[in-house]
Amino acid sequence: MSNNRFDAIVIGAGHNGLTAAATLAGQGKSVCVLERDERIGGMSKTADLDGAQVPEIAHLLYNLNPSVAKDLGLKLDTRALQTVALAADGNHVVINDGVAAFADGRAHPDAQAFSTLYARMTKFAGLLGQLADGPPPALSGGILDAATLGELAKLGKLGWGLKRLGKKDMREFLRVILSNAFDLVLDEISDGPLAGALTADAVRGGYAGPRSPGTVFSLMYRLGNGGKVTLPMGGMGAVANAFESVARERGVDIRTGVQIERVVIADDRVQGVLLSDGNTLHANAVLSSAGAMQTMQIADVANFDVEATRRMRNLRNKGTTAKVNLVLRSAPTFSGLTAEQTAGRLLVAPSARDVERAFNPAKYGDMSPAPLIEAVVPSLTDPSLAPAGTHIVSAVVSYAPYALDGGWTKKARAQLLENVIQSLEHYAPGIGALVANSQVLTPADIEAMTGAPGGHWHHAEMGIDQILTVRPANLVSRYAFGVGGLYLCGASAHPGGDVMGAAGRNAATQVIKDGVLG
Repeated sequence: MSNNRFDAIVIGAGHNGLTAAATLAGQGKSVCVLERDERIGGMSKTADLDGAQVPEIAHLLYNLNPSVAKDLGLKLDTRALQTVALAADGNHVVINDGVAAFADGRAHPDAQAFSTLYARMTKFAGLLGQLADGPPPALSGGILDAATLGELAKLGKLGWGLKRLGKKDMREFLRVILSNAFDLVLDEISDGPLAGALTADAVRGGYAGPRSPGTVFSLMYRLGNGGKVTLPMGGMGAVANAFESVARERGVDIRTGVQIERVVIADDRVQGVLLSDGNTLHANAVLSSAGAMQTMQIADVANFDVEATRRMRNLRNKGTTAKVNLVLRSAPTFSGLTAEQTAGRLLVAPSARDVERAFNPAKYGDMSPAPLIEAVVPSLTDPSLAPAGTHIVSAVVSYAPYALDGGWTKKARAQLLENVIQSLEHYAPGIGALVANSQVLTPADIEAMTGAPGGHWHHAEMGIDQILTVRPANLVSRYAFGVGGLYLCGASAHPGGDVMGAAGRNAATQVIKDGVLG
C-alpha cells in the first residue's frame, strides 16, 4: 500500500480517533490518522509545567468503555480514588463505592438513604449503558429485513432489562429519567456536601444547573460504568499512549503536525483529504473525531442539504468548564483529612443549592465567584509526576463560560485563578502561598487547543434533545454523515463525551458494516 492511499483516514488522534483507527486496523484495513497538533491525545494529554507533568485537561478516568478496553487489549495502570465532599465546617464526607461517612469515621445521618439512591442510579445507568456499545436504535419504516430484526432485538433487550428491574424500579426509572437532579437528590437526602457532590456530578462539563431538566440522565451517564473514578499512573498522557500503542501495533500510520485543507468529495462520495502542503491522501472513508459543524466545514457545507446545515449550526455546545493546574512547592494540607483522603477526588460543592447558585452567573456571561471544583493531587499517588518535594493540584472548574462578558482578558484569567485558589483556601489554608506556577485554560483555550466546539468537553451538550437518536441531530445519529464515506467518530456522536472510546469503536464498526471500504 503506497503512503498516500489507505482504506480509511481518521481525523484527530484523540482517544476516539485512535480507537476508530485501531478497530479498523484490527479488521485488516489500512488506516492513516491525521493530527494537527504535534502530540497525540486530544484532551488526554500531559503537559510539562516547571518539570511537573500536569494533566493538561482531563485528569481522571470515569467511563472508559469496557468493550473498548477489551477489544483493544488496553494496558492501563490505574488507582481507584475515593471521593471527598469538602465542607467549610470541617465535616467532610468521604464516598467510597456508594458508601458515605464523615472523614473522621463518624456515621453520616443520610448514609443509608444515599447508598440506596446511589445503588438505584447505578442500576439505572447500567441499563442505559447497554446502548453505548453500538449505534442508537433505528427502524427502517416497516421493512422487516435483517437490519430491522437486529434493531428490534436491541430494543427487546433493553425492554427486558427494564422489566427485570421490577415494577417499582421500572416506574421510578420512567419517572426520573427526564427530571432534574436537584429534586431527585433532595427528595432523598438533606442538602449539604453529600447532596452537592451528587448534583455537581450531574452537571459537570455541561451548560446546566442541577434544577435543569434532564440532569438525572446526565448523572446516570456519569455512573454508566459503575461510578468508579480512577487515576491513571503516569498521568492522562499514559492513557493516550496506550491507545496509540495499540493502533501502531496494528499497523496504523499516525501523522502529527498535519493540517487538513479539506475533505475531497466527488459525486457525493469521499475521495480522501487534501493537506495544507498540497498533498492529497486517498481513501474510501474519512472518519472525523472533530465536532459535527467543524466536520461539515472541512467537507464543505455546500455538500450538505440546508436542513442538515441548520441543525449543525444550532447544536448547543456552550462550554462552561475551565481547567486550572497548580504546581506547589510542597504538599498541601487539607484541614480534617488524612493523607489518603487528601489523595482522593476532592469536590468543592458545598450543597445542591450552592451548585445551582454557581450556575446562575454563567447564564449572563459571568464566571462564578464561588466555582464548583473537582480537584485531585495526583502527585500524592504517583510521585513520578513532579520533582521531589513539589506537588500538582489539578482542578476542573465550573462555571466559566466560553463567551465571557468582556472576553477572556489577562485580568479575567487572573480572576479565575484567584477564585479557584480562594475557594481551595477555605479547606487548605495557606495553599495559595505554596503556588510556584499555574496554568489556566478557559473554554476558549480548550477549543483552540483541541478543536472542541465552544470548548465543550463533550463537543455538544448532553441534553435530552442531543442524545441517542438525535446526537448530534436526527438522521445523522448513526455515524454516517451526509456524504458517502464520511463518518463522525468523536464525542459529538453517540454515546457522547468522556474518555470512553465508544464513539470511535462504534463508528469504525459501522464503517465495516456499511461495506464502504470494499
